[in-house]
Amino acid sequence: MATMILWVIFALMTAAAIFAVVWPLGRAPRASAGGSDLAVYKDQLKEIDSDRASGLIGEAEAEAARLEISRRLLAAADAPNGAGVAATGSRRAGRRRLAALAALVILTAGPLAFYIAFGSPNIPGEPAFARVNTPQGHESIASLVGQVEAHLAAVPNDGAGWEVLAPVYMRLGRFDDAVQARKKALQLNGDTATREADLGEAETAAANGVVTADAKTAFERAVARDPKENKARYFLGLAAEQDGRSSDAATIWRGMLAEAPSGAPWAGFVSEALARVSSPRVMPAGPSTDDISAASTMSEDARRDMIRGMVARLAGRLHDNGVDVDGWLRLVRAYVVLGDRDKAKDAAAEARRALGERPDDIRRIDDLVKGLGLEG
Repeated sequence: MATMILWVIFALMTAAAIFAVVWPLGRAPRASAGGSDLAVYKDQLKEIDSDRASGLIGEAEAEAARLEISRRLLAAADAPNGAGVAATGSRRAGRRRLAALAALVILTAGPLAFYIAFGSPNIPGEPAFARVNTPQGHESIASLVGQVEAHLAAVPNDGAGWEVLAPVYMRLGRFDDAVQARKKALQLNGDTATREADLGEAETAAANGVVTADAKTAFERAVARDPKENKARYFLGLAAEQDGRSSDAATIWRGMLAEAPSGAPWAGFVSEALARVSSPRVMPAGPSTDDISAASTMSEDARRDMIRGMVARLAGRLHDNGVDVDGWLRLVRAYVVLGDRDKAKDAAAEARRALGERPDDIRRIDDLVKGLGLEG
């Protein structure tokens, strides 16, 4: 409403300015009631006398003006068509008035009408700071998502709809919904390496960055279909790191970088990940070759018990030597993967105590705790 009032004020100011310019166009020549040229010239003679008396013009200028007006007065008096000339002057004055009125109306009302037709006079004003800080398109995205969801509720077998909706859920942080959308897309559109990798990514995001068993299986299916599926390869490397197998993670990521095309957008963060697992550190005791071979033939419960044993050994080592921040990070992740969130919280608290003189390392622990949703 404030914007509308402002525009009306501008329109009135414009009208005043235009009025000052076009008003002389609409003025009729000074004349007597009869409107003849003779009366006009007689009035001009009187004005000259008045201007001379008030000192606006000098005597020489006044005399020259009197002579010129007198000459025109005599010519008008002698002209046979004086009445016609007066009538013509009257018609011209009428046209001038009409033109002035048209200019006043068009130039004043035109911009106002244009704003009302194409602007938004009914939308309330908003401070500039609020406009700058309001996320652009947020309401429209929510509206579009709602429309797609309503469509899919009515037509749940629209595979293309689920394909479109899943990445939007990811951007909005609705990871559980993204997992379901990815599964629907796989089911309806067919199994591809890209869709498997996308599903694994959604499942990892839903688990606060932990590559769960289901996510790892999806990534393995993706690589089985396409050994060059780089998203799946990266997350398989991350899974190896989270399992404490840094050398395996490094091998995967080195292979990716060796085959990366020029300007690959993912090369930067893969290089950072490789540097993270390649830096010198005290590594926890890992499974031997025999352990790995035995694990491949174990049942799921037996394999889980083996992993718990490895985690217990890592926890024991860190209890004796608590300066290995990367070991603490692996231990917290391992407990989350095993579903022992309370133990993960306890391990994070113990890590903070052990790393009391290392504020940067404590910050890494805090970031992990926040990322895994272990706060509170």
